[in-house]
Order: sequence, then C-alpha cells, then structure tokens
Amino acid sequence: MNIKAIRNFCIIAHIDHGKSTLADRILEYTGTIEKNAMVDQVLDDMDLERERGITIKAHAVTMDYRADNKQTYILNLIDTPGHVDFTYEVSRSLAACEGALLVVDASQGVEAQTISNLYLAMENDLTIIPVINKIDMASAQTELVKHQLMDLLGVDEDEIYLCSARTGVGIHEIVEAIVSKIPPPKGDVQAPLQALIFDSVFNSYRGAIAYIRVFEGRIDAGMLVKFFAHDRVFEVMEVGILRLKQMPRDRLSVGEVGYMIAGVKDVKDTKVGDTITSVHNAAKKPLPGYKDIKPMVYSSLFPADNEDYEDLRNALERFQLNDAALIYEPEDSVALGFGFRCGFLGMLHLEIVQERLEREYNLNLITTLPSVQFKIIKTNGEVIIVDNPADWPTPDKIQKIEEPYIRASILTPTEFIGNIMKLAQERRGKYLNTDYIDPTRADLHYEFPLIEVIYDFYDRLKSISKGYASLDYEYLDFREGDMIRLDILINQEPVDALSMIVHRSKAYDWGRRICQKLKELIPRQMFEIAIQSAIGGKVIARETVRALRKNVTAKCYGGDITRKRKLLEKQKEGKKRMKQLGRVHVPQEAFLAVLKVDD
Repeated sequence: MNIKAIRNFCIIAHIDHGKSTLADRILEYTGTIEKNAMVDQVLDDMDLERERGITIKAHAVTMDYRADNKQTYILNLIDTPGHVDFTYEVSRSLAACEGALLVVDASQGVEAQTISNLYLAMENDLTIIPVINKIDMASAQTELVKHQLMDLLGVDEDEIYLCSARTGVGIHEIVEAIVSKIPPPKGDVQAPLQALIFDSVFNSYRGAIAYIRVFEGRIDAGMLVKFFAHDRVFEVMEVGILRLKQMPRDRLSVGEVGYMIAGVKDVKDTKVGDTITSVHNAAKKPLPGYKDIKPMVYSSLFPADNEDYEDLRNALERFQLNDAALIYEPEDSVALGFGFRCGFLGMLHLEIVQERLEREYNLNLITTLPSVQFKIIKTNGEVIIVDNPADWPTPDKIQKIEEPYIRASILTPTEFIGNIMKLAQERRGKYLNTDYIDPTRADLHYEFPLIEVIYDFYDRLKSISKGYASLDYEYLDFREGDMIRLDILINQEPVDALSMIVHRSKAYDWGRRICQKLKELIPRQMFEIAIQSAIGGKVIARETVRALRKNVTAKCYGGDITRKRKLLEKQKEGKKRMKQLGRVHVPQEAFLAVLKVDD
C-alpha cells in the first residue's frame, strides 16, 4: 500500500448545515455507491438520525478516486456527530484525520458549533478546507458567508469552495481539493503498532467491533493485541476496510482506516480514544488525548407499567452494548415503583436514549426531572457526589455544596443580544466577553451552572432569537453554590419522584409553579387534597384540590332540619376518615409537567 496515495479526512459542521448530504454526494461522485442504490443520508443508518437530521454515531467509509492527474487515491471519510453532547467523539474522529472539510450553510452562516469544531480541528493540526453549502437556495447569502469565513480562517476568497450538496454542484472541485491540499499520513510500518479506536459497535455474533486508524506499524489477522485502557490481551480474528460494508483484508497498514474484530465481548472494552498495540512488539505509550467519558446529566427511567421492569432492564443491557457512554443502576421510588437511575452525556443524549428504548424495545417510559452531579462536603469532612435528590443529606450534615460549571459560547445576530443577556442573567450566568464575527453577528461568552442549562435553556434561546442563535459549551469545574432540595408533598406525604435540587433563590418560585401545575393535573377526589412544596420541614407554597361534594340531603323532602344536619355531619366524618385512609394517584402527566415548569 502506497501511503502517499491515502487521504484521511472528515466533515465538520453545525447541525443541519448539510454534512450528511455532502457525504452522500462524495460517495456518489467517487462511484462508491451506485445512483440506483442511493438513499438520503446513507451514512446515517438509524431512522432517528434521518428524522432529526442529525448524526448520532460516527461512521467511516473508504473510497477510491482517480484524480485529474491520472493517479488513483484512497479517500477515507470519517463522519462525525454534530451535537455538543458528542464533542469527545468528534475530537477522536478528528484525531484520526489529516484534514477536514468545514461546511457552512450559505443561508445560516457561521454558528457556535462551526467555531467549536474548527478549534477542535486546529488543536489536532488539521488542514482546513472551507466549503459553503446550499448556494442554490433563495435565501443564500454567499458573499456575506464568504467574508465571515475569510475573517474567521484568514483565507483568501479563492480558497473557499462553493457547492450545493443537494444538486451536486461543486463536488468535483471539493474532491480535487481533498487530494491536492490534505497531506498524506505519516508513520513507519516497521514501528510498534499504535492504532486509535475512534468508534465501536456491537454485533450479536462477533462481539465488539472497533473502528480504527493505524498511526504506526501494522495490524494482521491472528496477531495478539492489547488495549492501553485496561491492558487485556485479545487475538485479532479479522481486520478489513469499510466500503459501506465490512470487507476483510489480511492486514491494515500505517495510515489506513478500517475495522478490527478480536472476540471482545463488551463494547466497554473498546473505548473510544483508546490505543491498540501488539503484545510482542508493544508501543511504549498510547496515542495522546484519551479520557474516560463521564456522564453530565442524570435522570431516572421508570416503566409506565411496573410489569415491564424486567423488559426495561433487558433493553438497557442490550442498548448499553452499542452505547458505552450510557450508565445505569437500579432504583426504586414510592410513587413510580422500580426503575433505573441513568447517566447521559447531555439532554440530547437523554432524549435519543429514551426515544430509541421506546421505539426499538416497545416500552412506555416515564422520565424524572434531569439533574447533575453535586459535590457535597459534610460536616464530618466526608466528600460525597450526589446526583439523585433522594440521596441528599439533611441540612445539618452539610458544610458546603459545589455544583458543576460550564463555559458557553452563544452566537447570535446583534439585535437579540439584549434578550439573550436577560435570559443569561435569569440563569445565573456570569458574563465574560463578546466577540464580533462581523457587524451583524456576535459571539457571547458566559459561565453558567450546568443545572441552569440542561432543562430548557436551548429552547428558550431559540425562542427569543427567532431560531437564529446557537449554543456550544464545554465543562469547566465545580464551584460553591447555595443548593437545596425542594420536596413536593401530597396530603403531607412526600412524592420522591417529584423532588429536585434547585438554587435557594429560585426555590419559592419553582415550588409555587409546581403546586399550581399539579393542582390542574391531579383529578378531584371525594376528599380535599393538599399539594405543598417544602424545604426541609418548612412549607413554602400550597395549593388545594377541592373535594367533590355528593348531595347527601337530596333524599330529604321537608321534615325537621336536624335530619339534614345529621346527614351532613355523617358525611363530614366520612370525608375525614377517607382523607386519612385514601391514597392519591398522581397521573403520569404530572411527572412530565414538572419538566416544563419553566415555560
């Protein structure tokens, strides 16, 4: 294999800027897939990816291309997820490449994740090829976007490529630029093996399949290899390249991209970002950049019907085989029965996991209010990490509470800056600075507590900016915060599934709103229902669901008034007894309503 003929590249873009469609056109242009076999978003093989127009999993494909200089090149396209929740996967995909196509929508311009992914690409020292897509749209502002890219990248106008991925205009020029501008990989085939895992999938019959890029040496079928993350040894059963399907080869050499099957039983053993090396001629150190993926958002999943608990357990076990970022542990709730406490990379990851579990495993699920991890220093000096309100210690045992913070970048047209600053102030944001990309677009930098961003911050941001603002963020650290547990009581009994951790300054407002929402949703009974929100033993808000009144005096036609009074007193005693013994059923909609309490 001539290493000089290999080009490894990826496509980076903000959500919905046409990344997957551009990948389709390149596959079609290079003849990797026939026109009659073409479907939209061919690399996005999940229904959910096609419906939402997002890439959830990274993919890779190898193409042959005969260039204008009559030479044949091997192009390895490594597709990347586009959402901020999957930034680590994006960074590992970029690490496997030498170049990147930076795609910008001609009608939307540069957005937050465009800049974020560009910085990631620059950190990995990639050659950037700027591409403006959707130039055929009536709303395209090609000249304006050109100037944005020239300011952002410091490139000349003739270095920016124009295309329409939908119609195929400009694809030839882009593929020629990949061949001429992106450098070939470097490395020594005789050196000890170093291969980067940039993705892994699970196959029921063959185990975990690792998608790899070989940086040094070569990997042969039958070779003994080990993983740096856990030092376990496996025998390579099969290696090969990916041309929309797996094509076995005898070996993968330096610079090549492909897959490896080694009888690994669990996808957790083929961690994204890990390095594979050979047992007999091992590399001294792994490739840089590996880290364990840590969940950022925690929520509980309960089956709507308790009989489906075992089905949910089996579904999570099978789902985790393909998604090592998901963690879960059993949990039980007085209100909702048995379920699981799950950790997710972010809110989009939570939504996708829930939707896929419901679709692929035919489950009906209830999700509790998402939370984050808090660091609590107790009065006895013990430090604990809490993500579930049920585990929150009593106030007398807490010395200090720390909450996670993020650094956010909000890209917006200048006319919406005032509204966004007001929203940021409501969410306890700390203003850092503003950069102007051009006279009409600003990049606002803030530091936020993560708990303030995970609920509906993105929806509110889109709403107040008419859909034009975009958000990107990165995790910073833990900082001290005045957090408390807000309990919801129904007839003096706490409903554990409705408890939440909030900032003290917002507790009264949240408590009042939740009580009002629950009053609308809990059906009236024959007895009065008290809905209260409380901090510790102190009730801070209350609503009452009035009792239904049965007319017990309807059967009295005339007669002495004492007869009616006797019946009413009897009814009053019955209601009192009913209130003591009666249980209130909290409908499923009530748990969902708490998620939208900030509307």
